[in-house]
Amino acid sequence: MKKRVLITGANGFAGQYLSNYLNNKGYELWGLDVDHQPGQSAQNITVRAADINSQEQIETVLAECRPAAIYHLAAQSSVAVSWQSPQTTMRVNLEGTINLLEAVKNLKLDSRILLVGSGEEYGAIRPEHLPIDESQNANPQNPYSLSKLYQTILGMHYLRAYNMKIYLARPFNHTGPGQKTGFVIPDFAAQIANIEAGLQDPVIRVGNLSARRDFCDVRDVVQAYCAIIEQGQIGRIYNIASGQAVEIQSILDQLLSLSTAPIRVTIDQQKLRPVDVPIIYSSISRIKAETGWQPQIKLYDTLKDTLEFWRMQVKKEKQ
Repeated sequence: MKKRVLITGANGFAGQYLSNYLNNKGYELWGLDVDHQPGQSAQNITVRAADINSQEQIETVLAECRPAAIYHLAAQSSVAVSWQSPQTTMRVNLEGTINLLEAVKNLKLDSRILLVGSGEEYGAIRPEHLPIDESQNANPQNPYSLSKLYQTILGMHYLRAYNMKIYLARPFNHTGPGQKTGFVIPDFAAQIANIEAGLQDPVIRVGNLSARRDFCDVRDVVQAYCAIIEQGQIGRIYNIASGQAVEIQSILDQLLSLSTAPIRVTIDQQKLRPVDVPIIYSSISRIKAETGWQPQIKLYDTLKDTLEFWRMQVKKEKQ
């Protein structure tokens, strides 16, 4: 009998990649997503339309599928949006998690639950404390990271109070084909694809290019999620990253080198954040030692695949 798993945010960026990966591993897949429409998902997953902000809706789906494992991916995951709408960010990321955990408690499920946090929880780290490992104190610098830290604390509370099987992932920046705009790499790639197609003036608008970040391919990240819930320890935080810091300028340069059009670069003041951490990168020693996971896909290949995805999107829109 196949092991049944549930993915919240199943139709989201990481959710779709996780679905494909778990399906290939032979799991029976269930998902919930607020915007789900019939026929939207692959045939190998049963998706129910449910709002993470409704405990009643979540409980109804959980009672129906009673999963052995839950991957909690549903979130408001944009730092920029969190500055514009901190209320929505807290409601989705914090209250949504409470709704899920309360539903599990009320139904007396014995599910393993992966709560997906963020490397942003660590905030501004002094250079001598890099790379960041899981022993670092959290120091959130924006509403998004604050909401994710609260989620981590909440998960630990439910573990201690109700003996729930809570696993904690802290992915750093993950990206790849299919990620929506509002994040740095798809923002660049979408603009380049539009310029190549003659739909935009040959000027790319950017924010802070000096920031250095740790980027990992989403296809590697979802494998890490699975490794944590299958081989990790309950109540233990696992950083998921490449282990290297890359300057945003370097990412832009690599994407521009793949472009077929000459492009100028200009700073867009609206893309500059109120608080921006100069450098973030993580150690992956713990997850590597305890689960065997490590990233496989090179950043250049991620960038190439992402640009190709946006070229295909632009082509579809022009037809």
